[in-house]
This record gives sequence, C-alpha cells and structure tokens, in this order.
Amino acid sequence: MYYDPAELSLFIPIIISTLFGSLIGVEREMRHKPAGIGTNILICAGACIFALISARVDPGSPSRIASNILTGVGFIGAGLILKDSDGSIRGLTTAAGIWMAAAIGLAIGYNYYLVAGLGTLIAVFSPRFKGWMHHNTDNNPAAQQLSQPPR
Repeated sequence: MYYDPAELSLFIPIIISTLFGSLIGVEREMRHKPAGIGTNILICAGACIFALISARVDPGSPSRIASNILTGVGFIGAGLILKDSDGSIRGLTTAAGIWMAAAIGLAIGYNYYLVAGLGTLIAVFSPRFKGWMHHNTDNNPAAQQLSQPPR
C-alpha cells in the first residue's frame, strides 16, 4: 500500500463540497422535499471526488469522467420526475437540484471555488423564488394584474 502525502490536500475540496452539498440539502429538507441533506452531500462530494481523481489519474482528459457523471446524475434525476394522475408533474426542481449539486462538486474538484459558491447560492435560493413571487403578488393588486394571463 502506497501513501502519498499530497493526497491530504484533496481533503479540502471534499470538505468544501460536503459543506456546499449540505447547504442545498438543508434548503430541500426545510421545504420537506425529497433529495435532502444526505443525497445532496453524497452527490456533491461524490462528483468532487470523481473530478479530483480523474484530474490526477488522467490529466490529459479529465472531462471524460465529468461527462459521465452528468449522465449518471441525469439518470438519477429522471427517476425523481413523476407525472400524477391529474397530469401535474412533480420532482423537476429536485432533479435539477441534484444535477446542480453534481456540477458544484465538479467545480470544486477542478478548483473553481467561486463558481461553486455562486452555484450553491443559486441552488439554495432559486427554489424559493416561486414562493416569494406568489407572496408578493397575493398582497399587491397591481402585481396580480400583471400575473393574469392576457384576455
């Protein structure tokens, strides 16, 4: 068994991706949605680990593994999207959230920390925009008129 001391430097991105994944997961848990803290941590940290290892093992084409991560996570997300008997569709935001968690993990794995931070902010706050918009239009007659379909 061989131990590389430089391997310890990989702990920092994995810890950061775990933190960012947990922030996304907390938002989902607070809204009682599937794919909560554990799922988002595993996807975000897992994508980061794949990125770190692919960059070290095959520095000539680290994007090859990244593209396969997106395919795999897309497969998981497709299983979360459901069509109810009334025709409504559920799970799109959850599927998109785990896809975003994978992208954030990849960004951290490839040392794009600011991009990952911005992605985390988007992932945490974007699911709340719809509720914010409905709250503001419910209390504002002018906004209610704007939200009405044209006649």
